[in-house]
Amino acid sequence: MSWEVVIGLEIHAQLTTKSKIFSGASIAYGAAPNSQACAVDLGMPGMLPVVNHAVIDKGIALGLALNAELGKKQVFDRKNYFYPDLPKGYQTTQMDYPIVGKGYLDIEVDGETKRVGVTRAHLEEDAGKSNHGIVPGMTGIDLNRAGTPLLEIVSEPDLSSAQEAVAYARKMHELVTFLGICDGNMQEGSFRVDSNVSVRRPGEPLGTRAELKNINSFRFIEKAIEFEIERQIDLIESGGKVVQETRLYDSETNTTRSMRTKEEANDYRYFPCPDLLPVRITDEDIDAVRATMPELPDAKRARYVADLGLSEYDAGVLTSSRAMAEYFEALLEHTGGKDAKVCANWITSDLAGALNKAGLDIADSPISEQMLAGMINRIQDDTISGKIAKQVFDAMWKGEGSADEIIEAKGLKQITDTGAIEAMVDEVLANNPSQVEAYKGGQEKMMGYFVGQVMKASGGQANPGQVNKLLKEKLNS
Repeated sequence: MSWEVVIGLEIHAQLTTKSKIFSGASIAYGAAPNSQACAVDLGMPGMLPVVNHAVIDKGIALGLALNAELGKKQVFDRKNYFYPDLPKGYQTTQMDYPIVGKGYLDIEVDGETKRVGVTRAHLEEDAGKSNHGIVPGMTGIDLNRAGTPLLEIVSEPDLSSAQEAVAYARKMHELVTFLGICDGNMQEGSFRVDSNVSVRRPGEPLGTRAELKNINSFRFIEKAIEFEIERQIDLIESGGKVVQETRLYDSETNTTRSMRTKEEANDYRYFPCPDLLPVRITDEDIDAVRATMPELPDAKRARYVADLGLSEYDAGVLTSSRAMAEYFEALLEHTGGKDAKVCANWITSDLAGALNKAGLDIADSPISEQMLAGMINRIQDDTISGKIAKQVFDAMWKGEGSADEIIEAKGLKQITDTGAIEAMVDEVLANNPSQVEAYKGGQEKMMGYFVGQVMKASGGQANPGQVNKLLKEKLNS
């Protein structure tokens, strides 16, 4: 009998503020352990938290992007539990009055669009971090992260496969980074995904779920969910029962293992935080945030296809990150906005390939938008050919200067003098009489041979268009 898979995701997006959610302590990554935890973060006696207003604006932005209800009144609550890395013995979060209510996110899977409901997104503070094994047999506690602002984004259990879960996680990652509310760095823990997985027979109530915690790559999210689905099915079919618990994924063995039993909401004894007043947002607050929001990825992709004539594939690559889209639009502007396809081709092929090989992000590209535009402009005004441009691109990547400087220094200007090209064409035809006869006898593929010989004679600098034109005129006369 078949099984139905039910998946919901909880995503923790660390917000791009300079300071923590309730204190002025820094959230900069990589500081010495316990150097960025102030008395407020540690819950010391007499310390009172103050809400960082920047987190409110970032929450509003996400709500608008998800077409969600916005909580005009927000209340911060205390979620009580006891872990070594939770210095106050409770986490300040939002329970009944979150900043973002019901919304949705559309995902693409196998060419089909699916709408995934978003239950809520609430603001909360992060806990510290337990570092195991730095000293053998011991665990160190680093409280730098305590108080770091998070948005926990909770989906409806609308996902029915590991592939859909990854598509949703990627789309949410794309959205929060485009909005600029989260840097999306999964290795540093800025974007963390918890997966709630259950299985059931068709028509039966929802099964018992297991939570897969803090998986730090999209590939591992997919693998972990696929393993967990098989584990639960095998367990039930062999007569066992799934236990509601939190499980960890081991990427080396591609297995999940039990971490702890999963608590219910009432186990946390939520109650409103007595140190924080309710926060109210107005229509004016919402309009102010809306005015600062960038064009969102779906709208940008549609515009690239409809207005710029790009393919769905190119539009998808160019909007894969906000930095990539900004690079493309700056390049298009610097080249006069005439040929979006040429700009797209250079970014999605040569530049993307070089960045991938070097392990660099577009923001760290050694070739700026202005430099690449300078090279494309030289192609368009026939100073260089597309083939010579490859040499120029490689030299720019190595830091040898701008396109104009490289072209001048290496003598790469394209030969466009008709007389000079005609002389080379005549010489090639005179030196290859049998090939000329073969062409006139119907072997038109010999044209490629003649073009190659002329380009070789010119050192690759003859204008290919003129070479082809002159060869056809002479061979067909």
